[in-house]
Amino acid sequence: MGTTSLFSAWAFQLPNFVLAALMYTLLGRFLLSFFFGPASTNYIWRAFVRMTDPVLRVVAAITPRAVPDVVILAFGVLWLLVARVALFAAFAAAGAMPAPGGAA
Repeated sequence: MGTTSLFSAWAFQLPNFVLAALMYTLLGRFLLSFFFGPASTNYIWRAFVRMTDPVLRVVAAITPRAVPDVVILAFGVLWLLVARVALFAAFAAAGAMPAPGGAA
């Protein structure tokens, strides 16, 4: 496997990886929110909050203010999943999906 085939799919894989990492980090924050309060000083909780706050600000801007914060977290996971599916569909429609197994 040469470097050409290894990095030929970066245009799809890099955004997909970033969206997946954000989605799973939001899911982790959602699960941790049942154990830690919003003002907790736990360093793991603070790291999750710091990494996911930018995404939640965008989701909160399009979500009614009456929705609890935990539901906004769930909607954030859902919107990132939708973004990943849309990315896949866009690359598939354009015929630019990477070959399975990394083959060029």
